[in-house]
Amino acid sequence: MRILIAEDDMASRKFLQKFLGQYGECDIAVDGLETIDSFLYALNEKRSYDLICLDIMMPKLDGIKALKMIREIEVGKNIGDAEKVKVIMTTALNDKKTVMASYDAGCEAYAWKPIDVKKFIDVMKNLDLIE
Repeated sequence: MRILIAEDDMASRKFLQKFLGQYGECDIAVDGLETIDSFLYALNEKRSYDLICLDIMMPKLDGIKALKMIREIEVGKNIGDAEKVKVIMTTALNDKKTVMASYDAGCEAYAWKPIDVKKFIDVMKNLDLIE
């Protein structure tokens, strides 16, 4: 599995990299623009990501805007629903408006920080990313 961790906080980034590294190859992006660049680079190299863990509050471009752009790119490249990257939003924000905006933008799941590893594993199983 190929994973992109889009997280500006170093501690959260290191945690996710160590945790998710046991499930696949992890790349890192530290802001929203780098997330888009990484996503496009992977598509162009024919090595698409299976999962993007996307923080909502990031510099340069927030996670919700980055997700909207990712979904627009997928539509523009005629990527079908079954092939679209799975996106789990990660955030310390815990308000209904932000959660709904994330789902409206096209995420599959939402994880609050600090990350509950057991719940995160369950989400990855539900998304058919792991067994």
